[in-house]
Amino acid sequence: MTDGYESAVAAGVLASEEQFARLLRSIVEVARAIFGAKASSIFLYDTDTDELVFAAVARDEQQHLVGRRMPSSKGIAGWVLSSRTPLVLEDVSKDPRFARDAAESTGYVPKALMSVPLLHEERALGVLQVLDRPMRAGFTLQEMDLLGLFGNQAAIALDLLQRARQAQAVLTEDGGEAMAVARVVSHLEKLEGRPREAGLRLLAALDEVLRQP
Repeated sequence: MTDGYESAVAAGVLASEEQFARLLRSIVEVARAIFGAKASSIFLYDTDTDELVFAAVARDEQQHLVGRRMPSSKGIAGWVLSSRTPLVLEDVSKDPRFARDAAESTGYVPKALMSVPLLHEERALGVLQVLDRPMRAGFTLQEMDLLGLFGNQAAIALDLLQRARQAQAVLTEDGGEAMAVARVVSHLEKLEGRPREAGLRLLAALDEVLRQP
């Protein structure tokens, strides 16, 4: 693989990372606004290290937290991830699962929170949390549905992010067949007319061969 092609792949992945980062932050910002909460965040579950990673936070003064890691078993987020169960706490100080030391290390200690696991195709991808929404008489089913909606959108975004990273890993580490196919597709995008049609037929024929038992 040439240095130029490596650079092109890296640039494409970097662009994807930035786009997903903006998408995830928009999700937490809208969730914070809709619930009237003081903060909101998304954790990504890193299966390789068994850690939860801050993927997005809504508060401007907490953007430095993005990328910070903690054990997947720690705190409310860890419990929600492992149990795959949404959780609403009006007073976190009364719950033994709350990791105050972890909260203090972020610079923000919530009094109440809503947390939902981010699930996609039976996989637990992370956790969405909304912190310190205005106190109400009680958590309603409508709020749970709304929280679940944000969770679904975040899960889709995290799944796409992971797939982009996996594709990048294949292209940069394989260096053989996968890179050859990627190079052909890249050149096809630049062709027009009959050469492009011929190239597409070639790819279709290759796909048919690969599908044979």
